[in-house]
Amino acid sequence: TGGAGMRPTKLTISAFGPYAGQVELNLDKLGREGLYVICGDTGAGKTTIFDAITFALFGKASGKHVRAELLRSKYALPETPTFVELAFRCRGQDYRIRRNPRYDRPKVRGSGTTPQEQSAELYCPDGSVLTGKGSAPKKDRATEAVEELLGLSFEQFVQVAMIAQGEFRQLLLAETKERQKIFREIFQTRYYQLFQDRVKSEAAALEQTCQKARDS
Repeated sequence: TGGAGMRPTKLTISAFGPYAGQVELNLDKLGREGLYVICGDTGAGKTTIFDAITFALFGKASGKHVRAELLRSKYALPETPTFVELAFRCRGQDYRIRRNPRYDRPKVRGSGTTPQEQSAELYCPDGSVLTGKGSAPKKDRATEAVEELLGLSFEQFVQVAMIAQGEFRQLLLAETKERQKIFREIFQTRYYQLFQDRVKSEAAALEQTCQKARDS
């Protein structure tokens, strides 16, 4: 998806949403091109796959009403960790990002629980790891790097790449300028827009010069 040519290759979900244990989805089997529909019975966990991918990349669920701290599966055993890990290929290179929401986990020593804070690790092709911790509104390094790689913000990604049930209508009804902005980022046509603006500006300046000559 997107101008950067991002393609998910493997998704791992653990104690996330309705998934009590760990589930692995080999997305490479879907192939390299095309559109894919996630279908199934009500309550089968379709939307959770959207949530898992967007949460891994941006730290937010695809449904805007879903808060990150509510993503811990209520069916999971206390000792099962909650996390999402997404491997993806972008610009011909392989990346992997692992992220967990904030949730309460059993203490390592003693009884009771302790908060497991939200965190993220983006593993890059050069061996470097970009991290992000906490749930503050400020973007972390991992999320910033994902946005730069994809060329899309979270809001743009859920509108054009991972469209949850009922939300495609929002893109169709978006203002023309908003749609142009989204498609400009996807197809990386910003340079053509800059060229067009410059030509318009120069044409306007020449028209003024011409008009002054006519007046004279």
